[in-house]
Amino acid sequence: MIARLNTALRRVPVWLVWIVALAPGLWVFWRGLNGALGADPVRTLELALGEKGLQLLILSLMVTPLRRLAGLNLLRLRRAFGLLAFTYIAAHLAAWLFLDMAGLWDQALRDIAKRPFITIGMTAFVLMLPLALTSNTASIRRLGARWRALHRLAYAAALLGGIHFVLIGKTLTARPLIYLALIALLLALRLPAPGLFRAGAAKSLR
Repeated sequence: MIARLNTALRRVPVWLVWIVALAPGLWVFWRGLNGALGADPVRTLELALGEKGLQLLILSLMVTPLRRLAGLNLLRLRRAFGLLAFTYIAAHLAAWLFLDMAGLWDQALRDIAKRPFITIGMTAFVLMLPLALTSNTASIRRLGARWRALHRLAYAAALLGGIHFVLIGKTLTARPLIYLALIALLLALRLPAPGLFRAGAAKSLR
């Protein structure tokens, strides 16, 4: 079953992944243009874009555990997942800056400095910038082993993004907490395995 699924995944073109992944964002933007996002369309747009970016970032971090634990091979698509996550998160930031803040840069800078959930979200975005800029073959060749170390920042960015999503709501709800718990689990899976399990875990990650 997994072998057949992996064979099918190898036939999926990367451009199709981009189209499918971007479709929800384009749809919510279209709905916003047509006044179909409710009483607070800007906030609805911001939340939709940010949540989709967080989902894709989590998906990119799930690639290695899925391959190791279930044999599902999504390595060929991991770069696309990461870049798509960055695209959505950049759009989320742009919606906040240009629609919510209406280009009031001084106020935006004050909010970044004084409001913890915005500070955390902006930090996550800054951590993702070098990852997006180096998600290409030339950077992999130029950076060598440093490229892998650099891209471990994705875990910190995901954790901060999860915390940002929890704090952005006025009350605690289940969905942001589920995302944060999943990110914590993915981080835990990257920790060195204790005792007798260490050798087996190291071998499976090769």
